[in-house]
Amino acid sequence: MKRTVCELFAGVGGFRCGLNNINESVIYSPENNAKERWQTVWYSQWEPAEKKTQYAHDCYKYHFGTCLDKNGQDTTNWNIEDVDKSTLPDFSLLVGGFPCQDYSVASTLSTSKGLEGEKGVLWWSIREILEEKKPPFVLLENVDRLIKSPASQRGRDFGIILACFRDEEYTVEWRVINAAEYGYQQRRRRTFIFAYKNETSYAKRMTKAINFIDQYDDELHRSSIAKQIFTEGFFAKTFPVDVMDSKKLKLEKLPKGIGDLSAHFKFTFENTGVMRDGVIYTAKTTPAYDGKQITLGDIMDTSEVDSKYFIPEKKLYYTHPDITHSDESHEKLPKEQRQTWQYLKGAKKLPRKAANGHEYIFSEGAIPMIDSYDKPARTMLTSEGSFSRTTHIVKDKKSGKIRLLTAEETERIQGFPTGHTQFCMVDDKVIEMPTNKRRFMMGNALVVNLIRDMEKTLDEIFTREK
Repeated sequence: MKRTVCELFAGVGGFRCGLNNINESVIYSPENNAKERWQTVWYSQWEPAEKKTQYAHDCYKYHFGTCLDKNGQDTTNWNIEDVDKSTLPDFSLLVGGFPCQDYSVASTLSTSKGLEGEKGVLWWSIREILEEKKPPFVLLENVDRLIKSPASQRGRDFGIILACFRDEEYTVEWRVINAAEYGYQQRRRRTFIFAYKNETSYAKRMTKAINFIDQYDDELHRSSIAKQIFTEGFFAKTFPVDVMDSKKLKLEKLPKGIGDLSAHFKFTFENTGVMRDGVIYTAKTTPAYDGKQITLGDIMDTSEVDSKYFIPEKKLYYTHPDITHSDESHEKLPKEQRQTWQYLKGAKKLPRKAANGHEYIFSEGAIPMIDSYDKPARTMLTSEGSFSRTTHIVKDKKSGKIRLLTAEETERIQGFPTGHTQFCMVDDKVIEMPTNKRRFMMGNALVVNLIRDMEKTLDEIFTREK
């Protein structure tokens, strides 16, 4: 089977870098693209919040050029909802990190809107492509909370996604993966979805390996199917897990209609599972990895860093560095003290008033001021580098002074080539991307290392397809 790819919500090309094992920053040329093992025939990247610029798309274009649709038109920077899906070139693998802001780790689950949210509805564009183009294989990425969304009806959104695949005759495997638990440099948990048409050779091999049933005949059968599901699948081959207790395997049937599912379906999906013919098999698994652990310290710059990244002393501390908490329950601190990293990352007590007028004291605990070099980095968000509680602060290896992460360090935390987001192609001119945008792009990206690992398994699967 030809290794042809359509990359949706492409960002700056994380899937493309991973699938083609791109380790150094490249500039577009026909020769470079011809060397790629997985040929991208079309991609889509459009950021609705950007009114005048499209930095992610233009960075992608700088590295990889553009792709025309069947009409010879460049629609790669259109809103995907406005794209006529029938004009897309044919492809064998659909990939994408579909937008997830409405149920992101950056907001609380209780306030998430899930598939009803402004960007969650873009799932339906994926479904349109499944219906129109019928790709044999699909690999998608989203936040870990996808399987629990929305809070008012846990599991409904993921159930809808699975049902859409079921209706188009796909089998689906999923796994919530923390990159650090497989040795990589960031503690980033994401839900990965691998779907394949039931007519593929891979699906037939999986059906033969796993005796799918819609109810358990006996405990022996239950134990057998549990072992097979979590040792024979795509994710099991790529990211092994410990042997699980078969009694913890859960089984559930999806309602036949999307409308009924949307109104009534509720289910606790675990971090690992398979859906076949509308039957869900899911269980909580534990990673089985004992290899090398890459840490934040391993990817840090050791040479001289631009002065713009260093934090002035007066912005670091407002009192002694050992003070890790503040109490404003009786009196508010002065503005200049509140606008320090010590205050932002420290424990707090603040008076608050609820919408109904109820007054209470809000409390939050302290988090480390300086991020440790001997652990993988914390999850990066799009706010990285801003005056935010979640921003990483590090001790410079050369000078020992306190600073923010460089744009290049954020790239390495996500497994991108160093310098990948430095340049963009705008109106046939090369421009530099602003530093804040470079860090934003990385907060939005996936851990490329994981896709590199998945590519090895995908390659074996495609080799055996007709």
